[in-house]
Amino acid sequence: MSDKEDAPAPAPSPDVTQAWVNLMRAQQRLLALIEHDLKAAGLPGLGWYDVLWELSRAHGGRLRPFEIEERTLLAQYNLSRLIDRLEREGLVERQVFDDDGRGRWVVITEKGRALRSTMWDVYARAIAKHVGARLPDAGAAQLADLLSRLL
Repeated sequence: MSDKEDAPAPAPSPDVTQAWVNLMRAQQRLLALIEHDLKAAGLPGLGWYDVLWELSRAHGGRLRPFEIEERTLLAQYNLSRLIDRLEREGLVERQVFDDDGRGRWVVITEKGRALRSTMWDVYARAIAKHVGARLPDAGAAQLADLLSRLL
C-alpha cells in the first residue's frame, strides 16, 4: 500500500457536517409526518406503498423479491414479512416461475393497485403540505439538483 492509501480520510468541514445533520433530521421528520398522515387516513405505512409502487411500475406488475429489495429501502427480513402481509390482504400474489419451481414472482393485484392509488392521494397531499408549502418550486428544484449529486 502507498502512504496515500494509509492516510485517514480528511474530516468533513463544519458546513458539510451540518448539511448531513440537517438532511438526516429533515428525512426523519418528514417521514414521520407523512406516516402520521397515512395513519390518520386509516392507511398502511410507506413500506406498503413503496412495495406496491415498485410492483405497479414493473413490467407485468411483477418482480422477484430480491428485485423489490434492490428498489426499496427495506431489508430482506422485513420485506419477507411485509410480502406475507400484503399477500394475506390480497394486495399481491406469489406466482411460481415458469422455468424454476423454486422461484417466485410477487405480482400486484387489482386490489393492490387500488390501494396504492388511494395511498398516493394522501401521500401526494402530505408531500405538498410538508414539503411544497415550505419550499417554493425554485427551491425544490435546487434541492433536487443538490441531492441528485449525492446519488
